[in-house]
Amino acid sequence: MAAPPPRPARLPFADRADAGRQLGERLATLLGPMDPDAAVVLGLPRGGVVVAAEVARRLGLPLDAFVVRKLGLPWHPELAMGAIASGGVVVRNEPVIVRARVGPDDVAEVVATERVELERRERAYRGDGPPLSPAGRVALVVDDGLATGATARAALRAVRAQGPSRLVLAVPVAPRDAADTLGADCDELVCLAQPRPFGAVGRHYRDFAATTDDEVRALLAR
Repeated sequence: MAAPPPRPARLPFADRADAGRQLGERLATLLGPMDPDAAVVLGLPRGGVVVAAEVARRLGLPLDAFVVRKLGLPWHPELAMGAIASGGVVVRNEPVIVRARVGPDDVAEVVATERVELERRERAYRGDGPPLSPAGRVALVVDDGLATGATARAALRAVRAQGPSRLVLAVPVAPRDAADTLGADCDELVCLAQPRPFGAVGRHYRDFAATTDDEVRALLAR
């Protein structure tokens, strides 16, 4: 007997925890039982860790934060011209850089600023403890949604460099073009909904309040 088709996402999500529960159910259906010694869930701070915590709970897998920082335009920080991630990974969104006429010195200054914040967050979230290694394991990279995809791409490339046996990107919501362009950076992409028109990620949540560092620490400690 064929398995029933996956249940469509219930939009808008109540909040990130609701999105994580729905995403966890979809992943449990797609991936089946998973060995907690052979897989890890990596949430992208801050909001992605809330979603990832629900995924990890549903699948019975260990959870960690994987720090990524968006590189915003100097005069328009919300528009990503790239991203950086742990391990020295830098991803540039060349069309945005060229179109906005951002010079090399401006890019380097934004990278340096965001690298300071990336290192601060890594210390804040786990102190002196080592990160969970995805080497030889199934790595589930989770965020609360995709916009340009630059942040997720930086994370995927940084995780890939650590040698996971399989790399999966899982998000509750994303625009169709962003999801399509990330296919080459992971082995599988799981997305609950790709609504049109898309707008911003927060448009698809009733509660999209900012997640704090304290919330991230509490989720990782739990």
